[in-house]
Amino acid sequence: MFRTLLVALFFVVLAVPASADEAAIKRAIEARLPGAKVESVTQTPYFGLYEVQIGNEILYTDGKAEYLFVGNIHKGENLENLTEARLRELNRVDFAKLPFDQAFKIVNGKGTRKLAYFSDPNCPYCKRMDKELTQVKDVTIYVFLYPILSQDSMTKSQAVWCSPDRAKAWLALMLENKAPTAQPDCDTPVLKNLQLGQKLRVRGTPALFFADGERVSGAVPAAQVEELLAKAAAKK
Repeated sequence: MFRTLLVALFFVVLAVPASADEAAIKRAIEARLPGAKVESVTQTPYFGLYEVQIGNEILYTDGKAEYLFVGNIHKGENLENLTEARLRELNRVDFAKLPFDQAFKIVNGKGTRKLAYFSDPNCPYCKRMDKELTQVKDVTIYVFLYPILSQDSMTKSQAVWCSPDRAKAWLALMLENKAPTAQPDCDTPVLKNLQLGQKLRVRGTPALFFADGERVSGAVPAAQVEELLAKAAAKK
């Protein structure tokens, strides 16, 4: 049995006092990493290290915040990735509480399975993701318009929402590069979606959320989406 810590900056194993002040660690890290907002500091059961969550990432530090460890902690003969498992836990969402009235639906087949999809109309990886999603069967896709790239993204998102058939307008834009013809002058949830994305720490697009709370960032193949949908369904 062994443990491996892969680091990008420094590596040192220190004896850390159990009384280390987590609030002090938070203050020290934020002072040394200008602009960083520490979400939480938690003592780990390994190496006397503290887990520091910044956005969707995890760093590790000692009890005095003198050293930063960037990388994954692996455990055991099968090299279980403890960092990755912890990130999945931290990034889970309560799917049932998402404001689905702020999204429009694309239904493939019967639409029995469900996922939420944050997307920017000018994001090339989102266009790739939309193409992959057309291959996923029996799913309802809740599309949250999330225009973070430019003002043009905002205008296109509003025009999609103002279209008589939002799903049709969206797919024409993402798959055929046909701009929506509707005027972007109706009430839209786009600004609310931007606030929601900030709350959920959606830093980029595409971002997918599954019914079991699992989050995936970036474009992934249809086969991986199928696996995650099946996994979510098995947990019901």
